[in-house]
Amino acid sequence: MTTTPASQQVQRRDLALFLRYLQREEGTDQRLAWTPRLARAFQQHLRQTLNPAGHRTWSDKTIQRILAHLKTFATWVHTHQPFPLGHPMAAMKLPALGTGLEVDRALTAAERRRLLDAADLLLAIGGRSQDRKRYKTGERPRRKGYRPYRNRAIIYTLIETGMRRAAVTHLDLAQADLAGRRLTVVEKGGHTHTYQISGEGAQALQHYLAYERMQDAARWPSPALFLAAATVPQGTGRLTVGVINTVWNAVCHLAQVQGRTPHSARHAMGKHIIAKTGNIAAVQQQLGHRQATYAMQYARTTTEALAQVLDDR
Repeated sequence: MTTTPASQQVQRRDLALFLRYLQREEGTDQRLAWTPRLARAFQQHLRQTLNPAGHRTWSDKTIQRILAHLKTFATWVHTHQPFPLGHPMAAMKLPALGTGLEVDRALTAAERRRLLDAADLLLAIGGRSQDRKRYKTGERPRRKGYRPYRNRAIIYTLIETGMRRAAVTHLDLAQADLAGRRLTVVEKGGHTHTYQISGEGAQALQHYLAYERMQDAARWPSPALFLAAATVPQGTGRLTVGVINTVWNAVCHLAQVQGRTPHSARHAMGKHIIAKTGNIAAVQQQLGHRQATYAMQYARTTTEALAQVLDDR
């Protein structure tokens, strides 16, 4: 295994799904029961199964992932002990879905501005009591475990680097070169990548280190850059992806930005670099795409934009 623990968990889940199907259809999970016909039947099962709402349980993208994991596993089994009827997945063609980057869901310039403004506003109103009857005048008290500087720095890191949310949780203090505005982190797949961060983003991180991190570092002997509050009763001190989502969603609500995820910030960074430089290699360097085809999608243009260009001659 060379993938991350999270990827391995997805692989195990996909293989377990097939094994349950095999057990239900054949009454056994023995290798001999896995034939090319059964593999095709499983593919049809994935395409035709509906959820209670009447929609397909698995999207084409998910089916592609499940079958890809299954095909890799079948190849490994067939190499060590060949199937009597041949490799059961050899003739199966996976649906052609392209690279699948949803670049059209990127943050707009206005949304980015509103999110950063909302993140700045956390320093004043984040975590404050909502009890208007009890606190009619004066500054309302802040929840003990709330960390406005940390949450602000998380939003700036996502938007001003294009970093994946999981990578934010993997960031270590020792790998943050704020003077050089460089953040180095172990990314998905286990490889190390360095992101550049804007001056504003580096400043937000410096404020977090100066005003908040030390009080939590006394509770958590963790190398993580972003630490859980000292009031959290258990854990390792390193934040989870769920916490990153919670912080992001709260700021989106404050900024009145709907339908955007942390990955929308990553797409926005790709589009921003293309707009400023026109250089696909620059996108690949910042976002850490190992294949240039992913970075190339940020150079796509819409039909409306192309029409505007032609009309502006």
